[in-house]
Amino acid sequence: MTPPSRSSRSSRSSRVRRAAAALVLVTSLVVAAVAFTGGEDRADAPAGSAAPTAAAPADPGLLALARRDSGDPYALGEPDAPVVLIAYSDFQCTYCGRFARETKPVLLRDYVERGVLRIEWRNYPIFGGESEQAARAGWAAGRQGRFWQFHDVAYAEPRERNTGAFAERELVAMAERAGIGDLDRFRADLASPAAEKAVQRDAGEGYSLGVSSTPAFLLNGRPILGAQPTHVFTEAVETAQAQTQAQGSGDE
Repeated sequence: MTPPSRSSRSSRSSRVRRAAAALVLVTSLVVAAVAFTGGEDRADAPAGSAAPTAAAPADPGLLALARRDSGDPYALGEPDAPVVLIAYSDFQCTYCGRFARETKPVLLRDYVERGVLRIEWRNYPIFGGESEQAARAGWAAGRQGRFWQFHDVAYAEPRERNTGAFAERELVAMAERAGIGDLDRFRADLASPAAEKAVQRDAGEGYSLGVSSTPAFLLNGRPILGAQPTHVFTEAVETAQAQTQAQGSGDE
């Protein structure tokens, strides 16, 4: 029998690592959801549903999900920041909006601007057609370098789900308020196969990890489920930064 090639062994090893990483995340989320929500499988995770624990392992497979692309318009912060927060979110998610309005500004001021934290957005539309359309609109905004401005407009206030708040005309109006200059290009990008492919890439990543509700976060490989109080995120960032620094000192 011919032994497997190095590339095939590497590919298989990568799949095994990803599967192990998914198991770590799914286990963490299930345990936390049972502990805090009575085992209910809800699409919109309430605040206080699952905070990180010090015992949760920072799995290398989950750490590797951080893209750290210097040209990524859907990320905030330095690519080499010691802490990365990946956010799986839906524009129609009530608690995603709460995180955007209450917690993100604090994280930007105290950690992103200091080079400690990087935030990477992942589209995770779970509430139907308007969620999917809003996700494509966010991608289209990013094509003109205005994703986060669009994000802030979309989350500026709570909106009723699947009632037309994210219909195309409303999304174009949001794009205009977000300062997107070429609205014709925005419309074209919104309707493009590339937008659908980009959203599917993000969503596929979340599905492969077993994410079943929004918002869901990975902070340096450790899961946080739901729009936790701001102090939960700040404490988690501080802990992750300290751990990264300690690991760096140990490697010297």
